[in-house]
Amino acid sequence: METKAIKIAPAKQKKQLVVSQQGKVYITATFNNTLVTITNDKGEIVAWSSAGARGFKGTRKSTPYAASLAVESAAKKAVERGMKSVEVFVKGPGSGRDSALRAIKSAGLSISMIADITPMPHNGPRAKKKRRV
Repeated sequence: METKAIKIAPAKQKKQLVVSQQGKVYITATFNNTLVTITNDKGEIVAWSSAGARGFKGTRKSTPYAASLAVESAAKKAVERGMKSVEVFVKGPGSGRDSALRAIKSAGLSISMIADITPMPHNGPRAKKKRRV
């Protein structure tokens, strides 16, 4: 029986990301989850988090509390890397929109601008039929 030697490639070095004091926060608040992505001024991702990544499952993922914890964890990572001021872009109809903004403020980032970028159709394709509960 032959044994073959397996060569293991050395682990790749993560490239050091240049983090300026200005950044952008993208919050996507859906009915089921809240996603947060923090980028530097060039658009490269500095930190991200979501309610699901913070350990919430099922209906608790869509709560404002879960959204605030997700935003807080991503914002703390960004502050550790030297970010101070952010522009916030909020997208979606979820319940975590307002609590996410409060969490950014409490994490130590100053908000210079808030924009709502929720996509609105200009009467595009035919809508889904109404949901009956």
